[in-house]
Amino acid sequence: MSSFYDTSRDEPDRPIAQMDDESLRTGGSAKALDTIPKEETIDATRAFFQEGYRFVSNRCERFGSDIFETRLLGGPAICMRGAQAAEMFYEPERMTRKGALPMSTLKLLQDKGSVATLDGPAHHHRKAMFLDLLSPAHAEAIARRAAEELETRAAAWPRLHRVRLIDEFHTILGQAIFEWAKVPIPRDELPRLIDELAAMIANSGTVGPKNWWARARRRRAERKIRRAVDRVRAGFIEAERDSPFAQIVWHRDLNGHLLPPETCVVELLNILRPTVAIARFMVFAVHALSHRPGMRDRVAKDADFAHAFVQEVRRVYPFFPVVGGVARQAFEWRGHHFEKGRFFLLDLYGTDHHSGLWPEPEDFQPERFVTREPSPFDLIPQGAGDPAQDHRCAGEWVTIAVMTKLIGVFAEKIDYRPSSQDDSIDLQEMPAGPQSGMTIKDARLCH
Repeated sequence: MSSFYDTSRDEPDRPIAQMDDESLRTGGSAKALDTIPKEETIDATRAFFQEGYRFVSNRCERFGSDIFETRLLGGPAICMRGAQAAEMFYEPERMTRKGALPMSTLKLLQDKGSVATLDGPAHHHRKAMFLDLLSPAHAEAIARRAAEELETRAAAWPRLHRVRLIDEFHTILGQAIFEWAKVPIPRDELPRLIDELAAMIANSGTVGPKNWWARARRRRAERKIRRAVDRVRAGFIEAERDSPFAQIVWHRDLNGHLLPPETCVVELLNILRPTVAIARFMVFAVHALSHRPGMRDRVAKDADFAHAFVQEVRRVYPFFPVVGGVARQAFEWRGHHFEKGRFFLLDLYGTDHHSGLWPEPEDFQPERFVTREPSPFDLIPQGAGDPAQDHRCAGEWVTIAVMTKLIGVFAEKIDYRPSSQDDSIDLQEMPAGPQSGMTIKDARLCH
């Protein structure tokens, strides 16, 4: 798998420092830390953007430790990876996301008032709404709509010499989620809205002009959805009863108050945008399938293997690199005291590639998930822990259901040839993806 990545600017490979492997796998008691290594630097922010997904693991390997201290964004940061670190980080009520994201990312992926910025009872109450909206049954309904949309789009592909899959999957998933959520937006406005959602995702790891442009596009999307919210609340139009849109518009907080209109818009975006973001995972899934054509029949015909294939895509390929948190209270862990307000950075990508958890972590081996169900703390591309109790992504099960359904349809019903392209994946780019956007040619739907 590593040969697919452009790692020319990475540090040389070093043996990965082993923690207590059995404790890592089982979540058992952890050995005390003698010391926490400290990187001697004025600030490592520039290095973080230069090294991307390997920033934390590069240093863990250098220090021989799965935890170290550095400075990021002008302040101290504890960086860590591994299942025990994930379990500590996602201990219910331990961390807050307030102040944990740079404003450039927060303004594109969350914004003020969203469920991710809440803590305690307010967070649990709002999160319960999302867990209900994105339940397994609803996840399957979204997946079915996405599969229908894929077949509709693919029927038109023979008229195109080349198809850029990242764009197609954005459209497929955007159309499916807007239709499922019953957002009262005119259909002719959807293409631009979907493009705006895709821009938020693509530029979430940038700073400067690209980020400002994407934030301007987010504001345009917010204005369109805000008009729909205001018109429903004013009685000019009626939202479909019990639809996801209606449930958010009429949701009440713990005090019995309706959410402010701007918060409704933020939370609607928190369903629409992450679904469109699955396009990146789908491009990775096709990338994996194209490099391993021998797996195609098995993915098409064996639902259990298709599920395992999807899990391995989520483990191997780069989605979001890290997640940040700020300690809500002082606490002890592995013999060390951490003060309230300490900033922590959990390495999602590094945990998913930790050799203490995943033998031959750079190899693509779906079979590892045929007999193994991941724990809440070892496979963590979208966060760790219990989504009902902490900040793990409520839409993770939608991601898995949609990917499994779409890659099954793709493997079974779509004939195509890989296009000549640069499909390398640069781990310094965040979020990462094939440089070409994964282009195919001579594609057609086979019935």
